[in-house]
Amino acid sequence: MATSLIGPGFDLHTHSVCSDGTTTPAEIAVEAAEVGLQGFALTDHDTIDGWDEARAAAERVGVSFLPGIEITTKHNDRSRHLLGYGITPGHGELFAALARVREARLERVREMVRRVSADFAITLDDVVGEGDARTVGRPHIADALVAKGYFADRSVVFAEVLHPGSPYYLGTLAINTLEAISLVRSAGGVAVLAHPAAFRQRAAISVADVTELAAHGMWGIELEHPENREDWLPPLRAAAHDLGLQVTGSSDYHGAGKPNKLGEKRSPAALVEQIRQLVSNPH
Repeated sequence: MATSLIGPGFDLHTHSVCSDGTTTPAEIAVEAAEVGLQGFALTDHDTIDGWDEARAAAERVGVSFLPGIEITTKHNDRSRHLLGYGITPGHGELFAALARVREARLERVREMVRRVSADFAITLDDVVGEGDARTVGRPHIADALVAKGYFADRSVVFAEVLHPGSPYYLGTLAINTLEAISLVRSAGGVAVLAHPAAFRQRAAISVADVTELAAHGMWGIELEHPENREDWLPPLRAAAHDLGLQVTGSSDYHGAGKPNKLGEKRSPAALVEQIRQLVSNPH
C-alpha cells in the first residue's frame, strides 16, 4: 500500500522524554493536532511508559492514538530497530526482554560517561538524574555535553564524540530481530522495520535480509522516512511489493533532539485501520 498522503494522515514513529525525545507525550499530542494529523503512534525506545499520558492527551485534543514501541534489535550483526504496534502491555516474554535491554542501556551509559568524563567534565548525574525512568542512551550523554557548553547540539556530539568509531563508544545489548518479531506477534502486535535505508548506515538493509524478516512474520517496512536515502529505496520498494509487506510513513520525531518535523512523513488512515484490525491493543 502506498503511503502518499491521504487526508491528514498519521505519524507512526515519534519519541518523547520517556526515551530520547525532548517533548512530553502530551505535548506530542497537542502538536499532532496543530499540524493537522489525524493521529500518531508513540514509539519510545524499549518502553511504553508514555502511553497513558499520550492516550489521554490525544483524547483531549481530538486526535487518534496508536500504541507503539521501538525495540533495539540486531540481525546478522547489524543494528536494526523494530517498531511494534498494538502490543498488549505487560506481556511476559516481550517485557522481560525489554527490561534486560533497558538495564543494559543503563550499564552502557555508565561506562560511556566514564570514558567521556576523562576529557569532558560530565558526570552520570548530569546524564541520568536520580530516579530517572527514561530509556537512556547516547542522546542523553549528548544532551549533557550540550548543556555544559561543549557542543552546539546533539548532531555535532554524535558526529565528533559518540560515533561508533570513537574511543568513547560502546555497543549495547540488542534482541535478535527475528526473536523480536516473534515477541511482538506473541504480544498481539504487528512488527515494522524502522528506517531501513537511513543515511547514517553504511548501506541499506539487503533484500535478502528483508526477505528473511518477512518470512518470520514482519508485517511492514518504514520506507517513507526523512532519513532514508532515496537512491537506496528502489530495490526495497520492489521487495516490499513482492513480499506483500505494508509500507509505512513517519517522521521519527524527537522534538528538539532531531531536525525531523512531526508529520513530515505520514501513513494513510486506511493503513492504520488495517493495523487496528490485526492487533490486540488497537487504542
